[in-house]
Amino acid sequence: MVTTMKKNNNPKTPSPGKASKPIVATTLKNTKLSVVPLNWKEVYYTNCPLVSASNVDQELGWTREEYKKIGVKYGFIRSTPLTDWYPHYIHNQDNLIRFGGLFPPINVHADIRRTRLLGLTQVYEGGVMMVRSRDNIYRMSDLKGKKIGLSKSMNQIKNDWWRIQEHQGIELMLRMNGMTMKDVEIVEFPYADDWYNSPEMVSTVIDNASELWLKRDHKHDLAFRPLESALEKGVIDAMYSQSKVLSVLSETTGKFKSIEDLSRYPDWTLQVANVPAAITCTDVMAKEHPELVIAFMKGMIKVGRWANEHKHAAAVILDKQTYYRDVEDTYEGIKLVDMVPNLSPQNLVCVEIGKDFMLKNGYIKNDFDVHKWAAPEFLEQAAKELLEEKWKIASGSKLPEATQLLNSSKRIG
Repeated sequence: MVTTMKKNNNPKTPSPGKASKPIVATTLKNTKLSVVPLNWKEVYYTNCPLVSASNVDQELGWTREEYKKIGVKYGFIRSTPLTDWYPHYIHNQDNLIRFGGLFPPINVHADIRRTRLLGLTQVYEGGVMMVRSRDNIYRMSDLKGKKIGLSKSMNQIKNDWWRIQEHQGIELMLRMNGMTMKDVEIVEFPYADDWYNSPEMVSTVIDNASELWLKRDHKHDLAFRPLESALEKGVIDAMYSQSKVLSVLSETTGKFKSIEDLSRYPDWTLQVANVPAAITCTDVMAKEHPELVIAFMKGMIKVGRWANEHKHAAAVILDKQTYYRDVEDTYEGIKLVDMVPNLSPQNLVCVEIGKDFMLKNGYIKNDFDVHKWAAPEFLEQAAKELLEEKWKIASGSKLPEATQLLNSSKRIG
């Protein structure tokens, strides 16, 4: 971890929590978790507001159709009032499948419980360093001796993914410019981060993840750009923005500019900022109910293929829940992205980079083998079943009656 950090203890200074009282750490001892009783006739999903087939599917409903075929109810994690938001971060629910940022599931598998890695989607967005637009700062070297903000969650139950990507990005940008953390002053901004089971956040049932944003303008909500106020008021001289997507939202205010962008480098290993987005399920689900995992992956493949063929339509859907400026900006951001999840060698290396950084800097306690974590058999089986189903439909429409081969459930080919 960074050892030369100064904490921002001024209650008047903007911080993610904007706390006027001493911040009490959230722990398992002072927090009651809530999860719906386990029922294997129900499967719940949860996702992050990022580019993924799941965020397209929540509007199409194709994965729900796959579960209906096998008589299983499929719903959003918060479609029941019995479950709080913690399963999204610590996966304390057996019948849950998560599609979201990389760092929380790494933490879960390393230190909390065993899960399986089902698929990945990479979006090469890098990360940027932002300063005030009128400051006489144009290069990273101009930040020598100056203050860079770093957030710090006081919630000890969940992974501090926001801080990890800030820490990783700052360190990489300094290194690419011949500098180290010793050349700048890191200013910590502790915040409570305790909303996951608060009454106002769990009192409303949400049937679709898109409903999260019906009453919240996330593209202009500073909760998603937590250090921007501190930068604007001069408490710090620079802040890390997790992607050029978010930096554009900051720049449109006219108050900020970017002086470094990791996505501009040819080295793709610099662009592991809480990505690739990862699909994970519990080892219990994978072992005891593999059909539930396969149904989800069938939905992701179908939706991913549709999104690849109809990028503009997918952009309209994703714009509702991502941080791109508008639909056209979303399209530009996803037009080269393969929306079908995979477990490619390159993506697995990205996971290793993220995991190794977390281990090296104390964000996880235990190491693990990424390749053993990966479970490609579910993606492969889902693809096979979709191919067989398509072959049966196409062939059956051209035959006078179904043959024994068509009626068979055995693998074709």
